[in-house]
Amino acid sequence: MAPANPHIVNQLRQLIYYHLDCNLLRNALFLAGRLHAYEPRCSEAAYLQGLCHLRLGQLKAAYDISKISGSRGNHLGCSYVFAQACLGLEKHLEGITATDRCKNSWITRNNWNKHTETRRQQTPDAAAFYCLQGKLWRAHQDANKAIECFVEALELNPFMWDAFLGLCDLGVMIRVPKIFKMTPGMMSALSNSPTDEKTIEIPEESQPSSGLSQAPTNSSNVNQLSHSNDPFSISKNRINGEVRPNVGSSALFEKFNGSRNTVTPMGAGGATGSQSPDTPIAHGGSNSELPSAKDGGAVTNVPSSTEPPTAPIRKARTLQGVGLDFSVDAPSKVRSNSVRSKPGSKDSEEVDGTVVSRGSVNSAIGERKRTVSGQPAQPMSTNATANISNSSDPMAPTTRRSVRLFNQIRPQSGKFSSSAGSLGAKDGKELKKDGRELKKAKATGTKGRSGNMHVGRVVSGNRNHGDVMEMDGKEQRPLSNAQPGTLVVNAKPAANERTKELESLQWLLDLFAKLGGGYFKLSHYQCQDAFQIFNSITPSQRDTPWVLAQMGRAMFEQCSYVDAEKFYSRLKTMAPARLEDMEVYSTTLWHLKNKVDLAFLAHEIIEVDRDSPQAWCAVGNSFSLQKEHDQAIKCFKRATQLDPKFAYAYTLQGHEHIFNEEYDKALAAFRRAIAAESRHFTAWYGLGTVFDHQGKYAFAEQHYRIAASINPTNAVLICCIGTMLEKLKNPRAALMQYTRSCELRPDLVNSRLLKAKVLMTLQDPRGALVELMFLKDMVPDKADVHFSLGIVYKALRQKGNAIRHFTTALSLDPKASHTIKEHIEQMEDVSGDEDGDVQM
Repeated sequence: MAPANPHIVNQLRQLIYYHLDCNLLRNALFLAGRLHAYEPRCSEAAYLQGLCHLRLGQLKAAYDISKISGSRGNHLGCSYVFAQACLGLEKHLEGITATDRCKNSWITRNNWNKHTETRRQQTPDAAAFYCLQGKLWRAHQDANKAIECFVEALELNPFMWDAFLGLCDLGVMIRVPKIFKMTPGMMSALSNSPTDEKTIEIPEESQPSSGLSQAPTNSSNVNQLSHSNDPFSISKNRINGEVRPNVGSSALFEKFNGSRNTVTPMGAGGATGSQSPDTPIAHGGSNSELPSAKDGGAVTNVPSSTEPPTAPIRKARTLQGVGLDFSVDAPSKVRSNSVRSKPGSKDSEEVDGTVVSRGSVNSAIGERKRTVSGQPAQPMSTNATANISNSSDPMAPTTRRSVRLFNQIRPQSGKFSSSAGSLGAKDGKELKKDGRELKKAKATGTKGRSGNMHVGRVVSGNRNHGDVMEMDGKEQRPLSNAQPGTLVVNAKPAANERTKELESLQWLLDLFAKLGGGYFKLSHYQCQDAFQIFNSITPSQRDTPWVLAQMGRAMFEQCSYVDAEKFYSRLKTMAPARLEDMEVYSTTLWHLKNKVDLAFLAHEIIEVDRDSPQAWCAVGNSFSLQKEHDQAIKCFKRATQLDPKFAYAYTLQGHEHIFNEEYDKALAAFRRAIAAESRHFTAWYGLGTVFDHQGKYAFAEQHYRIAASINPTNAVLICCIGTMLEKLKNPRAALMQYTRSCELRPDLVNSRLLKAKVLMTLQDPRGALVELMFLKDMVPDKADVHFSLGIVYKALRQKGNAIRHFTTALSLDPKASHTIKEHIEQMEDVSGDEDGDVQM
């Protein structure tokens, strides 16, 4: 078989990722099939095809495609896709084994803060693998290993929300503030992020010519001044002790001078230039220096018919007297005496006895002439010559440079010069020459070694040539790594940018801490605390579907169904197509006996997605409220068929079997719910209810206690435990449970009424009277309260009050007339006997 063409492979790969990013999954799957057929032995082709199947929900196909490379751990992406498919197919051990086999490949990966609009990491990192392993272990019913994996994921990435939810759902006691904090990996990623400068892509037409070879800069020369990519640079690089002029592209030369530059490599070295990674590149520019014959490159200028040829490049000389060599210190300031040279005159600058020549170049574009600070040249006057020390090569000719005009750079602000990487204008210092105001330049070059000289210049963007050259020995702003074809602009406040980034990250961590703290409290059924935490979140975050659902759930677990309905109603208005938590909303309406709203909710959810278990739970609750329990059971069975792990549907199904007195079927349904979710306390409560109906009070108490251990704040569960203890002839223990239930829910009528009755059993009528008077004010129309008050007053021998409450109870509940009349007759008999005893 012929080897695969890498260009074809790259084209197919980028097409696949394009369609995946556009969510055109079937297109991506088709292209992945072409790639897999072209390279059947390539693991990446199998990974991409398996990924497409996985996103389309085709778990078995993803499992089969990624099995060869994924199960062996040969490819990181294949192993991840294979493990995810195993999770959906309930082949948990296979997925765990696959992720363990490639653990050496992902254990050190950290992709946090590495995803942008133009960059992403295709394969997952260690945090994602740990989270997936935790889900696999949890599905395999190994809670301890699942907890370990979730903890590892959160230690690497505190934003791994799935791992946090997994810990909460497993009932683990955790300290939420310790989780949502800056990790060492995050601090390292932030410290390595390039916040000191901004990198901007330059236009494609201004990229350096590919015909020029550039030698990489030796790492030992990092501190040397290098402007090989700066079109305004006049510096020279020292490479291996040799001074070489910078090498640049001929494209910019042609643009401004109208001539073609042909660089012909000679010898082994060729035309080389030191391209420093720390050199900024001006926007739209490239190298302005051309190689000389000394460097192994010949430059041939082919001028056009309308332009004069450019000046030849001559050997550079160093001015030791003034320190123009890069190995000595620069003078503090250089002032210009001549700004613009006239035709036929010598253009020179004299600063502190030093003459520095300036070349003037004719541009091919109209009459545009600019003065650019160049390299030092031979003095043109006798007085100036006397001030210059002898050079190392006194016979060397005068150095002249071909300069480039650069129109495309405009100053971004007053603090930046018109050329990036060159000298910026100093604030508040101006020179006046021939009626012109010249701003002094401030060097922004690289931070060199001690003794290096920083040379730069400002090129005016207009036709008035007012450029000033300054050589300042101050410490310059460091430049960061830059690639050819980019513009690096020093950010104004690098420290402020870093501070803002840290502040925004801390804000997110604080928000996650609040959301996580509320969910943790709710998962441990500390509903009031959870509600207060959620309520303390900012309104913009609080009025979101997820937070409203959690607040409604907190009210629901406290049996505050009216308040819960308000939150769920707002949630439904905000997100009409939301399916999550709708089963709890439908049960809330069931408790409120709101048939119309419950039926309407069921129709709405069915229209959204009739294949969702939440929809069939809502329909089943609607049938149950209408006393059609058989139809409700069918709906709940349909919900469990759609999602066999949906524990809530099994619980509702079990309660419907209790209504039909089908206790064996109810037990089976509740046990399936516990198998799906061991901490589903309502299933344990259902088992206790079944045993209660069967007269197995000890078993009922046991299951009620298990449910109460999961949800210790549920007053109804505590009351049920008290009821079982009372039936087991243990009234004092029952009284303790009733008291605790009343403390948890002072407004729970049943608990307080049962407490009053057990107090009567313990011969404490006055204590029972206190509880019943509280209930009479709370529910004045409840017949049981008035009947119990009658019994208490009867025990206290207050006949008038007893008869009054018995009569009220009889009017409120005529069906209990027989029992009430018996108590009234007993009171009359007792009063008659007492009268007879008195007469005797």
